[in-house]
Parts: sequence; C-alpha cells; structure tokens
Amino acid sequence: MSATIPGPDGKPRCRWCAAAPEFLAYHDNEWGFPVSDDRRLFEKLCLEGFQSGLSWRTILAKRENFRAAFHHFDFDRIAGFSDSDVTRLLQDQGIVRHRGKIEAVINNARRVQELVKQHGSLAAYVWRFEPEPDELAPPQTASTSAASILMSKDLKKRGWTFVGPTTVYAFMQAMGLINDHAEGCVVREQAARARETFQLPE
Repeated sequence: MSATIPGPDGKPRCRWCAAAPEFLAYHDNEWGFPVSDDRRLFEKLCLEGFQSGLSWRTILAKRENFRAAFHHFDFDRIAGFSDSDVTRLLQDQGIVRHRGKIEAVINNARRVQELVKQHGSLAAYVWRFEPEPDELAPPQTASTSAASILMSKDLKKRGWTFVGPTTVYAFMQAMGLINDHAEGCVVREQAARARETFQLPE
C-alpha cells in the first residue's frame, strides 16, 4: 500500500491525513513543522499524554476545549492549580476527564518552570534531543527512537509523568524535531524548508 494518497488538490499527502476531515489542515499546516514556542511545546506534550490509550482524532476534536480549560497551556498559571482545579477539570465534559492525566499536566507545568530556570526555555531543552539524520528510521515506520527514549528517561528523572518514549516520539514528529512526512508527500518538502531556516533555540 502506498504511503501517500491524493489530497483534495490532487497532490500526494501522507495516507493518515485522509482518516478524518480535520486531519488535513493539521497535516498541512502543523505536523512536522519546527516549533520553538514554549507554550506550544508544552501543550503538545500534554495533549500527547492525554492521547495515551485514545486516538489523536479524539484529542484534536477537543483541543480548543483543552486550551480553554488549561489557560492555553500557560504553564506558569497551571503550576498554581490546586485540588479545586482538579475537581473542576474532572467535571469538564469538553476534555478527557482522567484524574491521572490532569494531575500530570499540573505536575509537568511545575517541572517546566524548573527546566526554564536551568535551560532558559523549554525549547532550548527539547531541541537538545533533535536526532541526527542518520539516526532516523524511514518515515512513519517507527513509534520510538533512541532520541525519544533518551528524552523520556531524562524527563522522568526530572519528575515528569505521562512522557513515555512513544508519547515523546509522537511529540517529536509533530513539533518538527524529525520530518516524518512520507516520501513523496507534498508537505515533506515544505517541512524540510522550514527546518532549514529554523533558528535553534539557545
């Protein structure tokens, strides 16, 4: 089976983006493009944690609800959440109401604050784990990598939760640390060009 499928404009795209109508815009405009914004990076790590055991379609459909519930993933505000916030979020039908995952977001927000003090930004920390090209598996053939295992272990050592190697690998794919668009996908080239001009965070 081909790894690509014709899009609405007839140009080839990764096959997975045809699985749901909302995937196309996400695939074309976000997935695989490099990100250095701390809030977006934190949001994605949180949403990948929420996805654990669920489908990305479920999470993407609720993404705006998650943003509203978690103050657009402003980790400084989330770090101040209390038990009453957990209770409030467990009653929010617009998000995934899983106590462990909600508490992980609050815990991880506090851990981000520590990282920022140490590394200057979450982005500076994350991009230290960008793999070399020769370390990458062929597009969309892996669910973990040496880099995602390393980053997962380091985050866990720092007290993060819901950041297993598969979760971290999906985060790396989405945030452009790797370009995992299928060979022949029209967006693969665009993501590659974006990576060429991307300024690595210091």
